[in-house]
Amino acid sequence: MAKSKTSFYCQNCGVQSPKWVGRCPSCGQWNTFVEEVVTHTTESTLWKKNTAKSVRSAKPHLLHDIVTGTEQRLALPDHELNRVLGGGLVPGSLVLIGGEPGIGKSTLVLQVALALKNIRVLYVSGEESEQQIKMRADRLKLKNDNFFVLTETSLENIFSQVAEISPAVLIVDSIQTLFTGNIESSPGSVSQIRECTAELLRFAKESNTPVFLIGHITKDGVIAGPKILEHMVDTVLQFEGDRHHIYRILRAMKNRFGSTAELGIYEMQGSGLREVSNPSEVLIAQRDEALSGTSIAATMEGVRPLMIETQALVSSAVYGTPQRSSTGFDLRRLSMLLAVLEKRCGFRLGAKDVFLNIAGGIRVEDPAIDLSVICSILSSSEDIAISPKICLAAEVGLSGEIRPVTRVDQRISEAEKLGFEQIIISKYNLKGLDLSRYHQIKVKAVSKVEEVFSHLFA
Repeated sequence: MAKSKTSFYCQNCGVQSPKWVGRCPSCGQWNTFVEEVVTHTTESTLWKKNTAKSVRSAKPHLLHDIVTGTEQRLALPDHELNRVLGGGLVPGSLVLIGGEPGIGKSTLVLQVALALKNIRVLYVSGEESEQQIKMRADRLKLKNDNFFVLTETSLENIFSQVAEISPAVLIVDSIQTLFTGNIESSPGSVSQIRECTAELLRFAKESNTPVFLIGHITKDGVIAGPKILEHMVDTVLQFEGDRHHIYRILRAMKNRFGSTAELGIYEMQGSGLREVSNPSEVLIAQRDEALSGTSIAATMEGVRPLMIETQALVSSAVYGTPQRSSTGFDLRRLSMLLAVLEKRCGFRLGAKDVFLNIAGGIRVEDPAIDLSVICSILSSSEDIAISPKICLAAEVGLSGEIRPVTRVDQRISEAEKLGFEQIIISKYNLKGLDLSRYHQIKVKAVSKVEEVFSHLFA
């Protein structure tokens, strides 16, 4: 006999409370508790009830007796997604993809699934009909004879179909639409999301089947549902971009099987998403003449070197209080660099508005962009253009020194490949660097900010 009771759950972190409280004792958020009716059953889990497969029994092993080997990853036809996942899809992994409505999450997953030849894929949709998915597949101009579509929101019915089809990859669109009869609450609630995710996680681990989950995000840009949802899954991918622009960015926020510093770039077209193999050409504006206020930075995203254009605008403060605004760059870091220019170099920018933008709509956290930022600011302030054939890669310290950055050899090689004639780095990066291998680009090493200014602006 099932017993039901009423509990209160925090919508932010998922903690349970027997009564309503104003402030969550776990995450500290206010007015996040909602009342839900929870049914506790003594029956087995949904996956155990709906499949005849044997369930493995876990036993403790000594650490030195455990044999490690290379993970057999499933190589996806999408090279950008492969890179972000860490080299492919790990069997038994649970991957959560989040993004704004209409950004292209379903298109990305459907495009990858249709390109998986000779692999049985089950696409579970709780938001779209079979006809809508067929129309999108026709627009993508991809066909797969092993691609199955199921429009269902009941987790019990989904597992019964999974037991019959035995897919190699399971896709759920979206996790907020699923519900199980064990929980007496509406789909999308905290308890339903947590329970459905737990059942899918158990299915993925026991059957060794990779599962893709598509999740909604809130107005704050975080994945909807309890925070525990992101802790349960193995990988969290964020699909970013502006619906009014054609470029999309796939970023790993969490990855148990790879690095979280990787980045994938796509171009949204009428026939689907196109992989951008050379993002430096996208992130650098193509223009006929040099303009003041712009400079090129050689940055790293994971193991991939990128050439990114930094744009700055410096003007007189009209309203008395100077404005500081940045897009794609840390505002506090910008304030620190402006203080260095004011104190160490003597440039009076305290009474001027400073606006900074990282072209391409991406956010950069690599400290090697510091030198490019201050050079673009001074270029706009003095109205002197920097040659588009010069790029910069160095960190700026509080005393005005030019600090070294990591993987400077990869940055120089990428700049040389893209046709840059000169790159400015820290002189402390010259140790162990073989300059004889670079024939088409000149490496300029500096130690102080003043040396950079005298070299660029003479």
